[in-house]
Amino acid sequence: MFKMNILNSDHTVVDALNLKTRQRLLEAAGEVFATVGFRNATIREICKRAHANVAAVNYHFHDKEALYSAVLQYTHQCAVEKYPPNLGLGDNATAVQRLRAFIRSFLLRFFDEGRPAWHGKLMAREMIEPTHALDALVENEIRPNSQLLELIVLELLDFRANNEFVQLCVRSIVSQCVFYHHARPVINLLYPDQKYHREDIERLTDHITRFSLGALKEFKKQLRIKKK
Repeated sequence: MFKMNILNSDHTVVDALNLKTRQRLLEAAGEVFATVGFRNATIREICKRAHANVAAVNYHFHDKEALYSAVLQYTHQCAVEKYPPNLGLGDNATAVQRLRAFIRSFLLRFFDEGRPAWHGKLMAREMIEPTHALDALVENEIRPNSQLLELIVLELLDFRANNEFVQLCVRSIVSQCVFYHHARPVINLLYPDQKYHREDIERLTDHITRFSLGALKEFKKQLRIKKK
């Protein structure tokens, strides 16, 4: 029994060390991929930053492609866990409240000062230079959030719009959020007073929400007239 307990304890220590190594690889790989992209990243550089043996990538992820996919999933899941699309709203929340929460969570995931800088940079790079990993990311992480926003928009349009129109509205709303991150260097040059602290995120959230609601309200009127 005593010997068995020692063996179990040894396994626990090894498992804990493996988890720490895996975590360091994810963090180091994220930094490297965000800086130089998937194609230019090397296993050697990633392992150097992670203070891990080169064979560790093969042990934990098999190859660079699988590591990259894991990093994308990891960063997106971390962001959504911290800032879920509904931000903890109850089941009785209105569509307007849910829309604002969705927009606010989207912006916070991009501009959270507490997250490593590479998180948003990596996601932006993947959108611009898509890799093999994008398909899985869209299916497992992005599509469910998109469908959630579609339901919110459909409700705000009194369930009168077809799928194509709803999806156009969804893309317009998301585009407003994405613009502030992807075009940040240009915005900084044009509008140097634009900041991205928490209070600035609240103002952006309110503006994008009001702007979107104004458009949806007008669309709803047009849809009612068309139905008549």
